[in-house]
Amino acid sequence: QVQLVESGGGLVQAGGSLTLSCTASEPIPGLNAMGWYRQGPGNQRPVVALIVKGDIATYGDGVKDRFTISRDNAKNTVYLQMNALKPEDTGVYYCYARGVRTEWGQGTQVTVSR
Repeated sequence: QVQLVESGGGLVQAGGSLTLSCTASEPIPGLNAMGWYRQGPGNQRPVVALIVKGDIATYGDGVKDRFTISRDNAKNTVYLQMNALKPEDTGVYYCYARGVRTEWGQGTQVTVSR
């Protein structure tokens, strides 16, 4: 079974930067999208960024000018470069991959202090 392993979370001051990485343990059959979702204090898990075939990227509200999603197909890895971080970016960031099946990572905590 494919596993998605995230890394790069941590504690950072407002205005700082972090880069998240997510690597799949093996190529994902039928892969057509990878991305990141964020779990905040509530139950919702809104999308942060997605990248689909053709390296077309879409972003959630409030991050487009600060975050950049990219991927390295040869490494089965997706990245999220986060700049100018704000306290409201705090949450658990989950890696997501959609192929024949939908896969989720275990999550990595990002905390942005004031």
